Amino acid sequence: MTAGLGFEVIGAQAEPYAAVPTIMLRLRITAAVDEPVHALALKCQVRIEPQLRTYAPDEEGRLYDIFGSIPQWGDSLRPFLWTHLSAMVTRFTGATEIDVPIECSYDMEVAGVRYLHALTAGDIPLILLFSGTAFGPGAGAGGGGFSARPVAWSDEATYRLPVRVWRDMMDLYFPNSGWLRLSRETLDDLTRFKGARALATWDQAIERLLKEAGEP
Repeated sequence: MTAGLGFEVIGAQAEPYAAVPTIMLRLRITAAVDEPVHALALKCQVRIEPQLRTYAPDEEGRLYDIFGSIPQWGDSLRPFLWTHLSAMVTRFTGATEIDVPIECSYDMEVAGVRYLHALTAGDIPLILLFSGTAFGPGAGAGGGGFSARPVAWSDEATYRLPVRVWRDMMDLYFPNSGWLRLSRETLDDLTRFKGARALATWDQAIERLLKEAGEP
């Protein structure tokens, strides 16, 4: 098997029944010639390309801790890794479509999560860089045996993931909420602060701290 493969993301949606927050990417795979692909062990690096979109003023403020102030964006707004994917594709001839899950975190210490959380509308420019191994019929007479070839490093696809897909997914799993990871010492201090002021929830404790610090 010598023919190359083409990749195209044709859609995305939130998966409502997964164990963790998940976006399903619909991926179309096309063989360059009409011969069977017995199997495809596919790997993919998904990168966000933040320089390929514009940002509203409120988004710019929330992105400060990732990219710095606006004058710095010419140097700091660079593609960065979001996640890695893998999939096993069963036999097909010509073309096939599969759903590839992206398992998403809401850990605000992860740059990709902070970036996605900062966006309110529009889309997220993605580039998917593929690798792996494709298995096909043997090259000998009669097509006996099988052959294997690596997926070319040049095989890639771009996709504009709607921000609403990410927000819809997080609303399914964490309605109107997010997550912060604190050290045990900070959590102990916050617990004492909350108890001393008879505050019912952690939200109220954080709100009181912000108010006492003079933040709106």
